Amino acid sequence: MSNTDENKLPHGEPEIDELTNDRYLGGHEYDGIRELDNKLPAWWLYLFYITIIFALVYLVGYHLAEWWPLQDDEYNNELAAAAVVEKKAPVEAFDFENMAPLVAEADLAAGKETYDKICVTCHGKAGEGLVGPNFTDMYWIHGDSTNNKISIKEMYNVVINGVIEKGMISYKDQLSPVQIQQVLSFIITLQGTNPPNAKAPQGRKYDTFG
Repeated sequence: MSNTDENKLPHGEPEIDELTNDRYLGGHEYDGIRELDNKLPAWWLYLFYITIIFALVYLVGYHLAEWWPLQDDEYNNELAAAAVVEKKAPVEAFDFENMAPLVAEADLAAGKETYDKICVTCHGKAGEGLVGPNFTDMYWIHGDSTNNKISIKEMYNVVINGVIEKGMISYKDQLSPVQIQQVLSFIITLQGTNPPNAKAPQGRKYDTFG
């Protein structure tokens, strides 16, 4: 006699578990453990049906009807859009070799605005120096020691490269070349202002500045 026959009552009706009122599955008995024919909960079935519907919509929308772009297509579309924007507003070439301090009031005002947003935390509101060095004296940590000069080019290189060991990050991805030139031009105007609570000199003294 098979397990299926053993699990049926004399009249051919399936055997019912007295505790759960679920019927036993025929042929599902191992090591004395018998399996009940439990019904799946409704929430589980609904979730399963939703995944099937989602998969069908995804298949049709992305691969068959192409209603929506795939990841590669989306990436290529963004590149194309960026190229259009760049073509309409080309980036101005920056002449690093001939860079000089700006003197126009509008440039210095823009430089001060950048300084107040970014530099003031480490260098002080008046350039007196806090965590970072003092900007108002002739002592500088980075400069052209060969020509005994601090130029805006040396300052520019410090800004774009950063001084990681001193806690200064690179700002080449946060500020445009023109913005860097503007803020450095403003910093140059702080020379010799002698603000109160100025930080002690750091680095070496340079004779020429600008």
